[in-house]
Amino acid sequence: MGDSRIINSTLVHLIKDGKYLMLHRIKKEGDYNKDKWIGVGGKFEPRESPEECARRETLEETGLTIGKMDYRGIVTFVYQDITEYMQLFTSEDFSGEMKDCDEGNLEWVDISEVCNLPIWEGDKIFFKLMEDDAPFFSVKLVYDDDGNLIDHTENVY
Repeated sequence: MGDSRIINSTLVHLIKDGKYLMLHRIKKEGDYNKDKWIGVGGKFEPRESPEECARRETLEETGLTIGKMDYRGIVTFVYQDITEYMQLFTSEDFSGEMKDCDEGNLEWVDISEVCNLPIWEGDKIFFKLMEDDAPFFSVKLVYDDDGNLIDHTENVY
C-alpha cells in the first residue's frame, strides 16, 4: 500500500430555504477536491471533538457560527493513498455574515439540484440517506485512482 494517510475530518451541510450551502473547490492548488462541489468542513486539529472541528471549520470557511447541529453519520472515503473518516453534520441553526472562502466559491444550491453538480459519485449515496432522514449511518466509498466509485457499503443504525 505504500505510504497511506489517515485523515479525520468533518463535513457540514448548512440548510436554508430548501438549499444546502455548497463549496465549489476551485482555489486551492493540489486539492483532490478540485472543481468538485462539497460541503464545508475540514481536518481535525489536535484535541478537537467532531463538533468542535465542525464549528471551527464552518466559521473559518464561511464566517457563520453554528448553533444546534445534527450528527448524521460517518463516511469512510478511500481514494489513492488516502483513507478519510468524515463526520457528517447538518444544521439549520446558524448566524453571522457570510464571507468569501479562500478554498472556493460558496453558493446556496437547491437540495434537489445538488446531485446534478460535479460532486464525488458516492456523495449521492449520503445525500439520499440525509434526504430520506435516515438515522445515524456509516457509508464506505472506495474510488479508483481516477476518482471513479468502484465499491461502496452503507449501514443505517
